[in-house]
Amino acid sequence: MRVDFYQLGAAPLEQVIAGLAEKLLGQDERLLVVAEDEALLARLDRQLWDQGPASFLPHAVAGRAEDPRQPILLSTGADPANRARNLLIADGKWRDAALAFNRAFYLFDSETIEEARDTWRSLAGREEVERHYWAYADGRWAEKSADSRQSA
Repeated sequence: MRVDFYQLGAAPLEQVIAGLAEKLLGQDERLLVVAEDEALLARLDRQLWDQGPASFLPHAVAGRAEDPRQPILLSTGADPANRARNLLIADGKWRDAALAFNRAFYLFDSETIEEARDTWRSLAGREEVERHYWAYADGRWAEKSADSRQSA
């Protein structure tokens, strides 16, 4: 499984999530976005609705009967009710449940950087985990580090 660490810096969280979600939807993938803070999920819900008519991102907040049909599901828990194989951690708090997904996007900022560093180290050497570290600079994402082994 692959874990992409995204250090937000000047990139707005909502914009990063919308961009990643749009790319995954373009690949016919599903996404589960997780955060403990329900106010954050409400902001994300509004942001995904407000993408404009040309780039609306279909989604819902978890807890409804139609959860299994949602391409993007916003939730406080890591249970993929929408059958997502991609997990996005929006609050900078690592969850080991991410290891059950094909890919995890771990977003963190200056307040959660120490936890991200601890997570990076704890995943080192795990044969089933491929780590990638991305930083936002000069208006774009640049990969700063990755595990050296090749994926099969």
